[in-house]
Amino acid sequence: MEISLAAEKGEKAAAKVRTDHHLWGTYIILVIIAIIELFSASIQEVNDGNIFGPIMRHGGFILGGLVCMFIIQKVHYRFIYALIPLYVMFSIGLMSAVLLTGEEVNGAMRAIRIGGVQVLPAEFMKLAVALGMAWILSRNQMKGKRDVTTQGLVLCLLFLYLCAGLLFSQGLSNTIVVVAIAFSMMLVGGMGWRKFGIALAITAVLGGVAVGYKTRRSSSKTLTPEQEMVYTLNKERPEDIGGSGRGSTWKARVKRHFRSDKHLDKFSIDNQQEQLSYIAQAHGGLTGVGIGRSRENARLPLAFSDYIYAIIIEEMGLFVGLGILVCYLWILGRSAKLTMRFKQTLPGVLVMGCAFTIVFQALFHMAIVSGVFPVSGQPLPLISKGGISVLATSLAFGVMLSCARHAARTTDTGADQRHEVDLLPENARSENPSMVTE
Repeated sequence: MEISLAAEKGEKAAAKVRTDHHLWGTYIILVIIAIIELFSASIQEVNDGNIFGPIMRHGGFILGGLVCMFIIQKVHYRFIYALIPLYVMFSIGLMSAVLLTGEEVNGAMRAIRIGGVQVLPAEFMKLAVALGMAWILSRNQMKGKRDVTTQGLVLCLLFLYLCAGLLFSQGLSNTIVVVAIAFSMMLVGGMGWRKFGIALAITAVLGGVAVGYKTRRSSSKTLTPEQEMVYTLNKERPEDIGGSGRGSTWKARVKRHFRSDKHLDKFSIDNQQEQLSYIAQAHGGLTGVGIGRSRENARLPLAFSDYIYAIIIEEMGLFVGLGILVCYLWILGRSAKLTMRFKQTLPGVLVMGCAFTIVFQALFHMAIVSGVFPVSGQPLPLISKGGISVLATSLAFGVMLSCARHAARTTDTGADQRHEVDLLPENARSENPSMVTE
């Protein structure tokens, strides 16, 4: 009789699942905005009169991402944990392929071709950093203490530097995003302040050396006529140009961004993105000019991806733009609330890692478009055109929903919590760091 009662309790615990309406709601809102705004922002991509072509392609990726997300959220997160090493190796393999046989996109080697489709592995790599850090942190918790082991610290840093090194040659913004994700994960994963400070100091030194080398390395001082015109308009001297390739681009963008008189610059090929972005936002004002009535969508380069937030504000206004910001922050806040309720470390770091991946990209995109950060390329998750970005974001949502659906919480019965511990691999059984009292 006792055995049958225990089995019945186990079945009830296994069947106890939840649907997180907050995460589903924000996903649906962002998809609706993407469908509306991409139709307007993709005017530069319309070919042969097929005005629905770009949005149909993007809609296909959204549908594929939705299917993936729906399937993943049905799977218990312990299976996701087991697949993380494979996903990380897959992402690293794609990034390595870019270095060897990649295609140039916007001045850097960023893409590879798979079956005739252009793939940007950096989108997969950002999620891989979050999942990989979650895998490491969940396995290296110190028992009875809110901290990770020294081995955990070393593994976190080695993994971060490997991923950041692969991204560094492609662009500085993606590298900064993954570093921000990694250090946020260290805090959420319970790393003690001493170890966190050590990690921060080492990373700052290595990052400074890498950026300094990249921006100071010089191969040629010779400028094309176009470059001479650009640097003349920006009141710079050719002899001040340092570095080559992306390093030169980074230095020029940062230098121009922090100049006090940059608002006096004449319109040029070098500053047209930020200038047209500001014009679009000013044209939209508080309430916008109306859906489909954008004036700058045909002139603003990459309006459908790197600068779609400017078109959103132009058409829908500042209030809607702020509402979208709130949606992304809601994802972060909801994830934090879920994490505080989870009994185990693993679902918490998985949820927060995915949330950081989505929200940090969104904040970087908005900061770049609004002029807070220097010009760079960063998609607005789910909204910017880009199939791989949509798929990676949908995967992140699926992981969050899986944890929210299956993870035991502090309000659950002791039987539910014990059942979850029994399901997890032995090396991933650690109590949520927020529950540990020292």
